[in-house]
Amino acid sequence: MIVAPTAASLTVGVIAGGRGSRLGGLDKAWLEQDGMPQVLRWRARFAPHAARFVVSANRSLERYAACGIETVVDRTPDAGPMSGLDALAAAADTPWLLTLPVDLRDADARLLPMLALLAGETGACAQDDDGVQPLVALWPTAALRAGAADALARGDYAVRGLQRRLGVRVVRLEGVRFGNLNTPDDLIDAGIAAS
Repeated sequence: MIVAPTAASLTVGVIAGGRGSRLGGLDKAWLEQDGMPQVLRWRARFAPHAARFVVSANRSLERYAACGIETVVDRTPDAGPMSGLDALAAAADTPWLLTLPVDLRDADARLLPMLALLAGETGACAQDDDGVQPLVALWPTAALRAGAADALARGDYAVRGLQRRLGVRVVRLEGVRFGNLNTPDDLIDAGIAAS
């Protein structure tokens, strides 16, 4: 039986390994909202609630290191977010893993208890007012580790499909909208200057 997560049993993993192709190759981890890079916002918000904070990244590794942030690189290239999930699950040494995409526009520390409340033993992902957000998820680490490795071996990179196979529950968060920083218009709406 898997016990609901506590800080000591949780790793926070941020998925930041994408190419930012819709933003001309910008590294979304270092886009600044309110004067703070995205990855540092998520560290400040979620690291205090976990035993470990890790970022799945494939570039700017020296920059992360200079900020004291642990990184892992994709073990399977060109497999999208599934590669990040696989790398984070392989690195995590806690029973639970909370994953967040680095390009979320907003999420607060209440996210974890809301997911944990309904996660059961199979984990949970968030559904905000825009729909299911499969990368905003609380995973049992061992199940994710095995499931992501199997999915990558089969060439099946759909995160939602993996969640269905693992029985991950969808938690509806009424009145919540995470938003994403995917396009130039998203940056303008968030007041972010693309430099």
